[in-house]
Amino acid sequence: MDTKLGLYIVADAAIQADPNSDQLAEIALLTSQSVIKYWIKPKIAMLSFSTDGSASHQIVTKVQEATEKARELLKKNDIEAIIEWELQLDAAIIPEIAISKMPSSQLKWEANILIFPDLNSGNIGYKLMQRFWWATAIGPIIQWLNKPGNDLSRGCSVEDILDLYYITANS
Repeated sequence: MDTKLGLYIVADAAIQADPNSDQLAEIALLTSQSVIKYWIKPKIAMLSFSTDGSASHQIVTKVQEATEKARELLKKNDIEAIIEWELQLDAAIIPEIAISKMPSSQLKWEANILIFPDLNSGNIGYKLMQRFWWATAIGPIIQWLNKPGNDLSRGCSVEDILDLYYITANS
């Protein structure tokens, strides 16, 4: 299986411990607005441990409700985006798995924004990508403030700080 390496925006990996469906929808909107600044079309995967109803749980329901609310927010804010609900990470980024688990997906395994259902999974996902994919992780960038802010990990390097400074200064 071929995992597409590329640009992935991960949210929320730093602030909202257990966002409700309204907050999760707002996270998707704000993250979309952030990537548009860099001429990237938002392709949003609302992540879950379920793909397209394969499991039933209150967390899955929260992600489904958040996706519907995010669709409304994106439309209201005139943001052209693709958003898919509840997807496991592999169905969001790996073609063979996406075709198997959700052949009707509009994302076509090309998600570039990964919205995690809670801080626990978001932070773990962010760190896994950074450590196992040898990716450059820039962030976390805090989006709710009137001015850009950051939440640097105690394990960050000088290069991490400089990368984050560049993005923040241009936000």
